[in-house]
Amino acid sequence: MRKLLFESLIKPVLTEPRPDPDQAMLAELAAALGQSARQKLGRSLSIREIDAGSCNGCELEIHALNNPFYDIERFGLRFVASPRHADVLLVTGPVTKNMREALERTYNATPAPKWVVAAGDCAADGGCFAGSYAVAGGVSAVIPVDLHIPGCPPPPEALIRGLMALVENARHGADLTARP
Repeated sequence: MRKLLFESLIKPVLTEPRPDPDQAMLAELAAALGQSARQKLGRSLSIREIDAGSCNGCELEIHALNNPFYDIERFGLRFVASPRHADVLLVTGPVTKNMREALERTYNATPAPKWVVAAGDCAADGGCFAGSYAVAGGVSAVIPVDLHIPGCPPPPEALIRGLMALVENARHGADLTARP
């Protein structure tokens, strides 16, 4: 035990340095997203995150949006616990056969206007899990998807840009509110 303690004092840190995104760009992007959501909805954007059977890589990046580094809640974007309070369903992972019904029920419980965002490569078509006996397919095989954010996993900046594209597209004429 003492040997491990001394080795840990001598060896360098094994973690990578944190990414150094442009702070001004990130703040401007998140502020624009919050403003667009308020103009379209008249309030802040509420997001319900759903893990439909992923490896949790995408969830780590989504949870990073709430950490002090990104802190999207300061711009009026918030994660909610109930689909009844959500505007956006942010779905990750391939839809497993066991999660298919739960995802359909969550979609049906979300009030209109509602948007579905498939985050990550697995949510698009099943990714590396495609063809498995336990996978029903990508998110679009179960519920209609409005936006797909590619990446394995998509970084937080891509998630913010994707949400902004969704809200901007809805604001500039795409009728996303017509879906029941």
